[in-house]
Amino acid sequence: MLLCAVFAAFYAQKHHYRVFFLYFFMTDTNKASVAIVILNWNGVAHLKQFLPSVLRTSYPNHQLWVIDNGSTDGSVAFLQQNYGEKIKLITLTQNLGYAGGYQAGLTQIASDYYVLLNSDVQTPENWLSELMAFAQLHPLLAAAQPQILSHAQPTHFEYAGAAGGLIDALAYPFCQGRIFAHTEPNTNQYTEAKQIFWASGACMLLKTEAFWQVGGLDPAFFAHMEEIDLCWRLQNANHQIWYCPTAQVEHLGGGTLQYGSTRKTYLNFRNSLIAIYKNTPLWQGILLISIRVFVLDPIAALQMLLNNQRKHAAVIFKAHIDFIKNLKAHSLSRRKTPQKTSLWKLQGVAHKSIVFSYFVLNKKTVLPPDTSGIKRL
Repeated sequence: MLLCAVFAAFYAQKHHYRVFFLYFFMTDTNKASVAIVILNWNGVAHLKQFLPSVLRTSYPNHQLWVIDNGSTDGSVAFLQQNYGEKIKLITLTQNLGYAGGYQAGLTQIASDYYVLLNSDVQTPENWLSELMAFAQLHPLLAAAQPQILSHAQPTHFEYAGAAGGLIDALAYPFCQGRIFAHTEPNTNQYTEAKQIFWASGACMLLKTEAFWQVGGLDPAFFAHMEEIDLCWRLQNANHQIWYCPTAQVEHLGGGTLQYGSTRKTYLNFRNSLIAIYKNTPLWQGILLISIRVFVLDPIAALQMLLNNQRKHAAVIFKAHIDFIKNLKAHSLSRRKTPQKTSLWKLQGVAHKSIVFSYFVLNKKTVLPPDTSGIKRL
């Protein structure tokens, strides 16, 4: 039986981890318990549209949880009336954001694995079975994401995660299949399973023990880039983050904050500084933050002014001010991550500037044509 399991694992790695082989030989795949956890805030329309697909999940040992983040749109009543026996519901009294809401709710959930799933994600029946079969092959895996396509345009990758999160030498996040606002069509160019820098919070499988080992999500982020901070801390603790191409979901996107929101702009610029400060050696953090604050962020603000986006430009500098105002609190968070490896030594790092490649060289894809700067994983 052991030889059969070894053969199945070898065959699966050669043939993209197909689940039916793993089901036959590796019965532990179905034994691990999984809590699918949806965080909802005033998303009753999304729950009506997307929750039925999640309920058809075929993986046997799972429970479906909804954490309601202080909704006022009748979400709780809708769930109680329509799905009372099919889901487990946790209600919070106020909106704590993505990071705070999940952090508060997950303390009440016991499971071997969590899946953090946005309320606007449509799933096929086998999505979780694929992820869990993949997780069994990688014992050091702490987080993973599936391939995420756009629900509005299924032929293309979706902004939030696409085919796995990467980061460049200056700590700008991007994805296989999405660089800045440019999303690629899916032409099966990202079918290789590989270690990545960060997994998308739209659909993220997490090993519960590893999640709590590094402290979980940081409520100071509120929303946006909190999953990057989490995965950064997991890598600093010698865990692995993976992209699983055989699992696939569709994400609508923009359900909480629209992509053109100034609030989103503010959170992205502020939270990027927090993540750099918390997770890098001090010398590297000072270097990267200085480049951001004194060079690249002012250039971004100038570009926004030239595009008549004055409010977006203004919130960039508000993000800088608020980061400095709360530096003491961020320093306390920084001390909770005792091991800080140089960003440039971690997995999923492109050893170049994605800003220069995108805006100056006009390179808007990872593969193809340019893979020279991506650290092969």
